[in-house]
Parts: sequence; structure tokens; C-alpha cells
Amino acid sequence: MAKWFFEPGHTAVEFCVRHMMVTFVRGHFKDIHGTLVFDPADPGATSVEATIEASGIWTGEAARDAHLKSEDFLDVEKHPQITFAGKQVELAGANEAVLRGELTLRGITRAVPLRVHYLGQWQTPWWEDGVDKGPKTRAGFAATATINRHDFGVSWNSTLDRGGVVVGNMVEITIDAEAILQEG
Repeated sequence: MAKWFFEPGHTAVEFCVRHMMVTFVRGHFKDIHGTLVFDPADPGATSVEATIEASGIWTGEAARDAHLKSEDFLDVEKHPQITFAGKQVELAGANEAVLRGELTLRGITRAVPLRVHYLGQWQTPWWEDGVDKGPKTRAGFAATATINRHDFGVSWNSTLDRGGVVVGNMVEITIDAEAILQEG
């Protein structure tokens, strides 16, 4: 099986959660590292390990980012990393699969299925210090998942009138991953 690494500059995780009962807040993580064992000819044998630096959360509003880093939410001081490790693959179509794995957030680990779409691969340049040292093989993936934040101890909230809340329970996650072939 071929071994790949996630290219941090082109790999991102986005989250989306209901805010004040009327809209959604989106945020991003960009500092993501990890490895992937993957062969398009044998996708059922895929495995992945990824680490997100939780302190890199960005929503576009500094005060909100600081609150999300606090113990009310991610508690990045005690839990600086979010991890995912998966190796159970259920094929769902030509380029579709469900990758079941373990997500660890705030020190709590839960099983989470990722719905993954394989976007293909391409030979590309590889720039180091202004010099093209390519070609390198790149592969792309898009994945989604939904988690209940309370399952990970992320339970801060405040109530609104008529039974509303400031933060919704369900968090939609979208992952865009670009992997570089490390060894084939």
C-alpha cells in the first residue's frame, strides 16, 4: 500500500454550528498533519491518522476565537490537539466510502464515521526553496461528518427566550485534504 502525508498548506477542516437560533457560525483549522495509507485500486484497505492543532481555530472574530479556545469549548491549554485515526472502510460507490475512526477532542474519544469522496490524483510540481523538485503525486479527498459537541464534553451554552440557545448541539464538519505520495 502507498503511504501519503497530508500537505498542511492545502488541507483544512471547517466546522459549522447553529448560532442564536437564526444563523450558523463557521470556523476553520489549517494546522493539520498526518499520514494516509491508500491505494485507489484497493480503497478498502485505507487507514488514516491526523492531528489538528486546536489553538489554530479561526472564525474571523478574535473574541469568539479566544472563547472557543477556552475551557468552555476546546480547552486548548489542556488539550492542544484534536486527533482522528481510522481504518474501517465501507465502500459506498466508485469514489465514495465511509471511513470509521476514533475522534479525540478535549481528551474524549468517540467513534465517528467520515463520508469520504476521492477526488483523484495528479502529477504536480513540488517547490522547495524556490526550486521545482517534482514531480510529486497528489491525491485529493473531501469528507464530511456530523458530531454532537456534548459527546466530547463541549457543553457551554446560554439560553434565549422561548427555549432557544446560543450554540446548537450538532456540529457539521467538512474536510478538504490534499495528500502527497511519500512512498509507493
